[in-house]
Amino acid sequence: MVTKTRLSVVLVDDNELTRAALRLMIAGDAYEIVGEAASGRAAIELILRLRPDIVCLDIQMPDINGLDVLESIKDAHPAMVVLMVTSSNDLPTIKRAISRGAAGFIVKPFTMGTVQDSMDKAAALRRRAPG
Repeated sequence: MVTKTRLSVVLVDDNELTRAALRLMIAGDAYEIVGEAASGRAAIELILRLRPDIVCLDIQMPDINGLDVLESIKDAHPAMVVLMVTSSNDLPTIKRAISRGAAGFIVKPFTMGTVQDSMDKAAALRRRAPG
């Protein structure tokens, strides 16, 4: 049996600079960025097509917010690990994200260390999840 070493990741954020920063901090031996989206609608389509191991998903987007995107992708693929990317520390929003299946958070402004820590926790969850 061949063991997959790199986990696939999709980045979703309407801000290109945020996606670029995450791309630089994540891509490497452990993770492969397989796609990016700048809107909720594009994200749902991309994620359902690519079925990545981990999704880094912005909460605030112009068309469909990240909480609704989260719900859509978790309904289709419950084992998919989703990290919410946010600058908000609004408790009701955090609770909604967790109740809809978010595995964790990357809080803006983020550092290399916090992103890598969040990704390592997400990877551990993904490797334990079925399918």
